[in-house]
Amino acid sequence: MPKKIEVKSVLNKTRRRDDWFLDDYTLNLYSSCSFNCLYCYIRGSKYGTNLEESLSIKTNALELLDRQLFNRAKKGQYGIIVLSSATDPYLQIEREYQMTRGALEIINKFRFPVHIITKSDLITRDFDLLHRINNRAILPNDLGDRLDKGVIVSFSFSTLDENVANIFEKGATKPNKRLKAMIKTRQEGFLTGASLMPLLPFISDTTEHLDLLFSTLKESNIDYVLPATLSLFGNEKAASKTLVMKAIKKHYPELEKKYLSYFMKSSEMPQFYKKAFSQKMTELCNEFHLKNRIEKRGITKP
Repeated sequence: MPKKIEVKSVLNKTRRRDDWFLDDYTLNLYSSCSFNCLYCYIRGSKYGTNLEESLSIKTNALELLDRQLFNRAKKGQYGIIVLSSATDPYLQIEREYQMTRGALEIINKFRFPVHIITKSDLITRDFDLLHRINNRAILPNDLGDRLDKGVIVSFSFSTLDENVANIFEKGATKPNKRLKAMIKTRQEGFLTGASLMPLLPFISDTTEHLDLLFSTLKESNIDYVLPATLSLFGNEKAASKTLVMKAIKKHYPELEKKYLSYFMKSSEMPQFYKKAFSQKMTELCNEFHLKNRIEKRGITKP
């Protein structure tokens, strides 16, 4: 059973809007995450090895959100709210507690735009609310050249291979269900894309997998892809670096030496790899005619 906690604030103003995620605000209605992805950046001693065991519901979140959005709207401080930056808004417990649905109702009430980032197919339940937000939201003036509607939905993938997913993101919705939900979301007319964060070095960034991934995304008719490589943090028992390295040793022993050389003294892949990765992603986006940033259809780069 998840714990129930009360918080003092739930809507967080970002210092600077990220050009990839377009986040003016972040909103996390749950704490920790039952999807339990090994590579997740929130991992560490705070939540323990099994993130699901530390899952919490912010019971007063909707009351706080209503108050905070009222104050922001009164001052005309409209901006994109990202659900969620530190957990998934559509965890399994959302079916029972419906915190995300309640938040979307309040967001629609005050006419704020949203960017939903998820690994779940449960988002299809809320298409009715998302349509209202999409049509009513007040967009930030400086994003008028990139956006014309109030809803952005990014489905997160590290792989399409279910065997790989079962190792690194065992608690998450299976990639094939995620893919079907993404296609439905795009068919509903929402600005829809894939967040490929992270692609796993030498596992899901191989030529074979990337060709399958990008061709599948192209066939899905999505609007954009946001690719990034792997970062791993910490050395304690519950840290992402520890857990991923343990999984590599068990399931990909032939890659252990490479991963050790890259991550033992760093949280990121080396610069030569990141440069080659960036170049490859640009080539694939060009080849498959996919945008590598969030923007409405019909925009062509100069």
